[in-house]
Amino acid sequence: MNIDFDEIVSRRGTGSLKWDVAQNELPMWVADMDFKTAPAITEALKERVEHGIFGYSVIPDGWYDCYISWWKERHGLDIEKDWLIFCLGAVPAISSTVRKLTTPNEKVLIQTPVYNIFFNSIINNGCRAVESPLLYRDGRYDMDFGDLERKLADPQTSLMIMCNPQNPAGRIWTADELRRVGDLCVKYGVTVISDEIHGDITAPGKDYVPFASVSENCRKCSITCIAPTKAFNIAGTHSAAVVVPDPFLRHKVWRALNTDEIAEPNVFSVTVAEAAFTKGAEWLDGMREYVFENRRIAEEFIDREIPQVHAVRADATYLLWLDISGLNADGKLFTGEYPRGTYPGDDGTKGQTYSEFVADKIRKKTGLYVCEGSEYGQAGDGFLRINLACPKSVLLDGLNRLKDGIGGLKSV
Repeated sequence: MNIDFDEIVSRRGTGSLKWDVAQNELPMWVADMDFKTAPAITEALKERVEHGIFGYSVIPDGWYDCYISWWKERHGLDIEKDWLIFCLGAVPAISSTVRKLTTPNEKVLIQTPVYNIFFNSIINNGCRAVESPLLYRDGRYDMDFGDLERKLADPQTSLMIMCNPQNPAGRIWTADELRRVGDLCVKYGVTVISDEIHGDITAPGKDYVPFASVSENCRKCSITCIAPTKAFNIAGTHSAAVVVPDPFLRHKVWRALNTDEIAEPNVFSVTVAEAAFTKGAEWLDGMREYVFENRRIAEEFIDREIPQVHAVRADATYLLWLDISGLNADGKLFTGEYPRGTYPGDDGTKGQTYSEFVADKIRKKTGLYVCEGSEYGQAGDGFLRINLACPKSVLLDGLNRLKDGIGGLKSV
């Protein structure tokens, strides 16, 4: 298959969340790709459109079969048909499950920095988000099992939401790490929601480890969210699945998703999943090669041209996590008038975090729009997140804007 990932496809004027920005701005923030999806998916959608009738849909056997085959062949996880529940997205599934499995004011544990919407799913359902910060040492993230156990042992902690592989840092958790999480959660009666929608976006030759594949403890306490949407750039079609091996827990999740009316497909959501998982492998592997070449280019550029910034190395996701804490290492970048977390906004208030301050200044000077790390919890302050899933010419434009923006901070 000859796929041109260098092709620039204009998304302005298409209702794109990512590209609804000023004309001079370059958005490299939200996690969707600027590549056309796999041709097999486009062809399947055309065929469905040409049928011309778009009524209510059911979940056919082919939907179950494609998930079961893909996860067995690609990731070594044996999924039984009864374990699978259709849903319209991982985030709706997480929110519904939090609502069903907790009572107000209970605690839900997350390991930060982590996908910011987890906070919304917790807080909007009347629960308290408990952060167990990951250990960041020598440019690498690890779980802090001492802190994790202390917080899981709290009787008010009833649920843990885990990101596997990790977003935003791109860490692939090992089987041993996941086994320890499962053992602790079973010990303290905590259920694990494992968000694994980035699992197919790994460096060539590497794979992620599904949480439910590791041990009996992991299986019986797990609710796993999986989908084709992130890997095949079809998030707008709203198609995902929840895998729940334990029958008692599965009934709870099934009730949650059906109560919130997010367990029925739209007319295209089954079509895209079947096409992706039965005919999209070659496109996916090509995308992975391209994206991880982009990662190499970005890391080398930053090492060479912006040495005061560190690109955290990663084996998963198309997201680059940048450590910008070194920008003020010599005390000359900022005046020192404002302690970390209280940089002044444009309205004169002292409400910006360090990351917000830097991201805002870069955007205003260069038009480069990236995510401030503080979105991902307190442990993310001092970092930026950049989306690498774009044509190389766009990537190089973004990297040069980043260099220009960082250089401009010296005059602040």
